[in-house]
Amino acid sequence: MKITKLTTYIVPPRWLFLKVETDEGIIGWGEPVVEGRALTVQAAVHELEDYLIGKDPFLIEDHWTVMYRGGFYRGGAVHMSAISGIDQALWDIKGKALGVPIHSLLGGQLRDRIKVYSWIGGDRPSDVANNAKEVVARGFKAIKLNGCEEMQIVDTNEKVEKAVETIAIIREAIGPHIGIGVDFHGRVHKPMAKVLAKELDPYKLMFIEEPVLSENKEALRDIVNHTSTPIALGERLFSRWDFKQVLSDGYVDIIQPDLSHAGGITECRKIAAMAEAYDVALAPHCPLGPIALAACLQVDAVCYNAFIQEQSLGIHYNKGNDILDYISNKEVFQYADGFVSIPQGPGLGIEVDEAYVIERAKEGHRWRNPIWRHADGSFAEW
Repeated sequence: MKITKLTTYIVPPRWLFLKVETDEGIIGWGEPVVEGRALTVQAAVHELEDYLIGKDPFLIEDHWTVMYRGGFYRGGAVHMSAISGIDQALWDIKGKALGVPIHSLLGGQLRDRIKVYSWIGGDRPSDVANNAKEVVARGFKAIKLNGCEEMQIVDTNEKVEKAVETIAIIREAIGPHIGIGVDFHGRVHKPMAKVLAKELDPYKLMFIEEPVLSENKEALRDIVNHTSTPIALGERLFSRWDFKQVLSDGYVDIIQPDLSHAGGITECRKIAAMAEAYDVALAPHCPLGPIALAACLQVDAVCYNAFIQEQSLGIHYNKGNDILDYISNKEVFQYADGFVSIPQGPGLGIEVDEAYVIERAKEGHRWRNPIWRHADGSFAEW
């Protein structure tokens, strides 16, 4: 079997899909994207296409190695996201050709389903208590929300009190046993992260996510001394080399590699194994489309330390299209009792509605994240 063609589709709301074709008619799908940089990643995919045409799609490890090491400059969001989508598609091809799910090729599943959490609210978490109760009523056992609005490097007690009040209201609304993930989204700098982490401790959070930006990860050393809440981080890390120091430093309890950013199935399986050796949990990042989610579930199926999966059904970013719109076997993501089942179909286990993808690609998107500013006019992290 030989790879014959790579086709990319920029589709709403903010996704990039990849179709990899072969001379035997077997097609694989991947989701290579950096949110807000879809066109750039699209170009990177087609740069890698030059090497892949005519190659055997089964040689995934070799192709990954060449795509990563074959350029003098390597790593980073764009390069690794391009590799990620290609890697997903190659695994999809191999599973389909052999008639088995990808997790069967990775040693076989060790779980039948995995807990999922649902996003609540939007970027500004000021009126989310009712949304939280509605999500719990639908069966979710865990939720996540953005923990604060703009937060300057040193900000006011009023900002802290507002953030804490929101979490207090949610905890009261949904009771003591529903998991709450609070995403600081890298909006918070070290001085205020210490304060917020300590003030939120009484609310028994499931985790605090990205308490500081990944480039400021040395600040975690101080933040962990102010809270017993597990610390999660990793959506803006892109390879096992990026995760190496995070794991060896020992300040992170949960890693969140994104299978559309951090090298795909091949690399994220290795990152997960590294984390397991440090007794660190795995919760893959995935506010993306159905291909990305299907890829995550293949890895969740075989990783002992995986405990929860992010998924974007109904997320506030999904304007106009949602994850089930692009697949024909919509029942594949079986949500029940706060869990989603591991797909059992060949390859990724999803059937992409190619005609619908082509139709929506005519509209495409130019999604960009908001630009926020503080009261003094200076740039604020979103």
